[in-house]
This record gives sequence, C-alpha cells and structure tokens, in this order.
Amino acid sequence: MRILIAPDKFAGTLTAVEAAEAIAAGWSRHAPDDELELVPMADGGPGFVDVLHATLGGELLAVTVTGPHREPTPATILVVGDTAYVESAQACGLALTGASGAGSATTYGVGELVLAAADAGARRVVVGLGGSGSNDGGAGFLAALGATADRPLDQGGAALTGITSLTVPASPEVEIVAASDVDSPLTGLFGATKVYGPQKGLTEDQLPALDGALQDLAAAAGPSGRRLALEAGAGAAGGLGYGLLVAGARRQPGLALLADAVGLLAKARRADLVVTGEGAFDFSSRAGKVPYGVADVAARAARPCVVLAGRVDVGAREMRALGVESAYALVDVVGEERALADPAGSLAALAERVARSWSPRRGGE
Repeated sequence: MRILIAPDKFAGTLTAVEAAEAIAAGWSRHAPDDELELVPMADGGPGFVDVLHATLGGELLAVTVTGPHREPTPATILVVGDTAYVESAQACGLALTGASGAGSATTYGVGELVLAAADAGARRVVVGLGGSGSNDGGAGFLAALGATADRPLDQGGAALTGITSLTVPASPEVEIVAASDVDSPLTGLFGATKVYGPQKGLTEDQLPALDGALQDLAAAAGPSGRRLALEAGAGAAGGLGYGLLVAGARRQPGLALLADAVGLLAKARRADLVVTGEGAFDFSSRAGKVPYGVADVAARAARPCVVLAGRVDVGAREMRALGVESAYALVDVVGEERALADPAGSLAALAERVARSWSPRRGGE
C-alpha cells in the first residue's frame, strides 16, 4: 500500500515532523513493504516554517529579531525560490511570553522578519499567524515598517489606549501574504481580545480596556482602517492580522496555502490511504485545524482518511461529518501516563496497531 502521512503537531509533546516520523516508524514495523510518504502539516502557527522546510527544502536564514518583551530573539526565515516563509510565533509566540504580559507584548519582531526577508531578495513573504502571545493589533509590526503615531506602537496593546493618529508608510516592495485560518474580526465579542486573550494570560478585568485600545487603533487608521478591522482574519494572532492587512497584505487560509505549496492533493491521489493526526481530535477540528483540512483533501482525492490523536472526543457521526473514516486515541491504547512520558514511542505503537487494520499482511497474517 501507499500511505500518505500528514499530521499536525501534538501540542506540547511532538512537532509535526516528529509525529510523522513516529507514525512511519510504527507503521513500518507491521507493514515494512508499504510505501510511506511523510508530509508534516501546520496551519500557520508554531511549526509552520519547519514543516515547509521538511517538504520543500529551501534555504534557512538565521536572524535575530525583537521578541515580545523587546529582548533579542533568534528566528528563522525559509527562502524557496523568490518566496520567503516566516512564522510570527518565533517573534511573538506564547512559548516566548509564557502566557504572561500579553498587554505589553509587541509584534515588532514580525515586521523585522518581513524586512529581513525582503532584504534577502524575496519578492513574496508569507507570514504564518498563530500561537501568538501578543495582543497589540499588529501595531508593533507596523512600527517596524516605519509607522508613526501619537502613542508608542512598540509597547504592546495597552499602550495604544487613546491613540488618535496613525501614519502608515508605503509597504515594502514585496507581496505580503497573511497565512491564517482564524476568521475573527479585530475587536468586539468575537474579536482578538475577547476570544483569545484569556489563552494568553489576560484576566477578565483586562479584556475591556485592551479591546478598547484596539478599537482606538482602528479609528486612528481612518475609514479604511475601521473597514479593515471588520475583515475576516483581522483578529488573528492578537490582531497581527489587522496590522498585516493595513500594510497591504492579502489573507489566505494557512492550511490551504501549505497544502498547495507541498502539492498535498496530488500526493493524496497517489496514495491508497491518508493518515493525519493531532493532540486532541474533537469537533473544534472543523475550525481550520489540520485533520479536517487533510481529510477534505483526501475526500477530493477520493481516498480514505484516518486520524491518530492523543485524545478522540468525537463520535462516529461527528467523525463522518469531518470526513474521517476512523480515529484512534493514544490514551485508549497506552494510557495517559505512558502517552505523556513517551509520546513518540506511544504514537508509533498506535500506528503499528492501526496498520494491522488498514494494511493487512499477505495471507491475512
């Protein structure tokens, strides 16, 4: 059989690349003659650059940018032809903030990444959005590009309160693409602060003031700025999506962009079975998460898709609605303690068991 292995990261335990390798190792123990193609996936958040490099190759450029709390932070730019890929989480991610200080965290380093990519000769820069620890509406990003205002733009969202003027310079002479599956507006009940702020350590008492600061930012940008604040994706990555839109970026769903870049549909058509996975497979997986996107590609290729996950919290009916034939949970096979203690080994064990069902040996062994 030909198996396409295209998992997301298992958050907190395995990167997407590590997950794909573990699945392949376990599968090969049962079916060593199967042809395995590993295509780790991401939706624009942490791991975006790594999974693209694993599949596309290209040149990795090491740079140092301003971190969320203005500390020097290492980051990587992937250059493939005339396109550069950068990951916003490397400059303002939750892993850097430790889910604290979101009100003062800046996205300045993301702007530095875009400028560095342009300096390296890129004509198109794709910015993966997700996993952010910031909530500044992209003000820091704009400041790095040369924007000015009557409030500091590089001190986080809280410092924007009362801003009345914002001057945005001409965008760099590159095409900027915001890769994100989040379709939230900048502000309001379903905006960046109210929906995602608590995940970044913001308290209920802090949310109204920060949401108001982002409303001030949009108003300071004028009529076009207020309009862009309502666009789908403006609320992505603590409003960084908004800053990118103000700078002239166009938004593209992150998973679809990555799937197109790696030729996932063509790879699925060559396979007999598509295997994907993530840490927790539940009905929220429909909201732009990797397994749903991979299952959709598998359906377009008329191939079955199965999910391997840390936990599976959907029933058969919901599973079918997500386009998945079957889903298998690590905790059901090895238990939660072992799954956390040895995630790669546990995932390999699960994959070996799944292979027995989907790739039986000759003679029914």
